[in-house]
Amino acid sequence: MDILSLFVTVPILTVIVLMFAKGKKQYRVVALVGFIIQTLMSFNLIYQYLHVRALGDKSIMVFTKDLLWFAPMNIHYAIGVDGISVLMIVLTSVIVLAGIFISWDVDDLPKEFFISLIVLATGVFGFFISVDLFTLFLFYELAVIPMYLLIGIWGSGPREYASMKLTLMLMGASAVLLIGILGLYFHSAPNGGPHTFNIFEIAKLNLPVGVQRLFFPFIFVGFGTISALFPFHTWSPDGHSSAPTAVSMLHAGVLMKMGGYGIFRIAMYLMPQGTHFWTNFFLVLAITGVVYGAFAAIKQTDLKYINAYSSVSHLGLVLVGLLMINQIAWKGAMLQTLSHGFTTALLFALIGVVYGRTHTRIISKMSGLLVFIPVIGILFVLAGLANLGLPGFSGFVSEMNIFVGAFQHADTFHRIITILAASSIVITAVYILRVVGKIMMGPTMKEYANLPGITWYEKTGTYILMIFIVLIGTLPFWFGNILSDSIRPFIERL
Repeated sequence: MDILSLFVTVPILTVIVLMFAKGKKQYRVVALVGFIIQTLMSFNLIYQYLHVRALGDKSIMVFTKDLLWFAPMNIHYAIGVDGISVLMIVLTSVIVLAGIFISWDVDDLPKEFFISLIVLATGVFGFFISVDLFTLFLFYELAVIPMYLLIGIWGSGPREYASMKLTLMLMGASAVLLIGILGLYFHSAPNGGPHTFNIFEIAKLNLPVGVQRLFFPFIFVGFGTISALFPFHTWSPDGHSSAPTAVSMLHAGVLMKMGGYGIFRIAMYLMPQGTHFWTNFFLVLAITGVVYGAFAAIKQTDLKYINAYSSVSHLGLVLVGLLMINQIAWKGAMLQTLSHGFTTALLFALIGVVYGRTHTRIISKMSGLLVFIPVIGILFVLAGLANLGLPGFSGFVSEMNIFVGAFQHADTFHRIITILAASSIVITAVYILRVVGKIMMGPTMKEYANLPGITWYEKTGTYILMIFIVLIGTLPFWFGNILSDSIRPFIERL
């Protein structure tokens, strides 16, 4: 079996073994072993990818495979990866592994919980390796659908409302996305040959300008909705607030990254003239999301809502970077995707850890926790500093690349966008320092004097994420070089 298909096969095998496992301990061990294997495979994939590139392979995609699986519509199981998708696979593997550690003590239907979590991850892996639009769309839906069950069954608060709202909005976005994909498909045979869903075959056609301008917004909005594009972001805070901790980690850390990836890989690559036509319109929406998300986070009192609106703001920066259409900004957007994935997953993990001890997420009801749970408190402070972009952490490198790339545009419109984007750092500092200062460093509260310390599985899950945040912050050029080589053919096309 090829190296990429294993990323879909191993999770499926893990699910099958889980079905026959008995007892909570077996469920945990099977899920953990399955994703330790998956994570090791992702590290091996990086090694193999760098080795192939070092040998001189300049193909846009490597480790490609193409199998016809539905001849009437010329649908293929076509797969391949570049540096961007390789790093997205690593991101997914690490966050799911950390999420399994954080969910170690789940008591309510643990078998079904881990199965749903792994099925969701299977869809994400399939999405990141697919180069056939229809196959990619199927994996995308496979990743989105389990969210309804994970929030509706294992969530808290108004979970039925949150899961239904999330499902309806994302299904609506999927319908819009499908229109765009079918539009590309039915215009992929201008000379009367067979239609195709293959991304790189469609790219060779140079679609008519009118077709690009018509279908670009369908693809952008379809993917942008899952990436919290303003004003289609409202499902995200409600979904995060009701989701169990591991689901929030995977949701914000990985699932929302599929939006920016799809916009880059499909909308912008296949429709370069449509991109230039619609750029300014979507830039306004993206920067609105950046500023609005940051200000909305200031007004929240629930830790999960604060992190959810922070995600709206930070993912808006990803879209701003993509819409600047130059290599520096694109590299920043991809680094921001990685950085936000690890950082927001860590914050959601720590929020879950704190909630499990205090039984509240309201910041006014917590104070001075650093004295009673010092390890958790220190991790929370470090995660907050990483989220606001302190040098030495991943957020600083990614955001600086976006701002530098944005500043290359000398016109007034782009300069205003750049200033607004950069100002979001100040707003982020306000709500992060407010939260950290209030719940960790404020006056101690007697009712929290006997809180239990961090467990080994919570420590393992959070440390894994913290390591990657520091690695990106201290070794930015290593990650940046992997991304730059993969960005180059896309920027040349635009």
